[in-house]
Amino acid sequence: MREIPVKTCFPPSVDTGCTKLILGSMPGEESLRRQQYYAHPRNAFWPLLGRLLDFPPDLPYVRRLERLRTAGIALWDTVGQGIRPGSLDSHITLVEPNDFTLFLSKYPKIIRIFFNGKTAYNFFIKYNANLNNKNYDLYVLPSSSPAYAVLNFEQKLQKWAILNML
Repeated sequence: MREIPVKTCFPPSVDTGCTKLILGSMPGEESLRRQQYYAHPRNAFWPLLGRLLDFPPDLPYVRRLERLRTAGIALWDTVGQGIRPGSLDSHITLVEPNDFTLFLSKYPKIIRIFFNGKTAYNFFIKYNANLNNKNYDLYVLPSSSPAYAVLNFEQKLQKWAILNML
């Protein structure tokens, strides 16, 4: 039987001015291959954020991250390391979570945390019980993944628009 390698998330995209944090679960195969958050061409993340923040979703990757930070939005994942054959969140095992106690103490202006899907939220809650009584506003958004087809793009956009309202 072939051993599945441990996958590691990317460093956070954040600066001291960020007040919002978007968390995914962990990078999928295409994202790991390209070393970019949400690199799968059918993932709606960059088209959603492009529409909400008024930038083309095909802007160079570094510029897209800059646009998020300029809008006060940090980006990271709940899972620091784990085993995941393929890209489905339901296949993530042997989770080593990211340290949000340290992260959020380093970036105290972050008060709103948005989750790109229920899996990211569930991992966050499971591994960060110590943060449950803190004053963070938590919002679960529909996953931008093409695997989450319950909502179409426009319906997802309506839900994700809360980023601009808060």
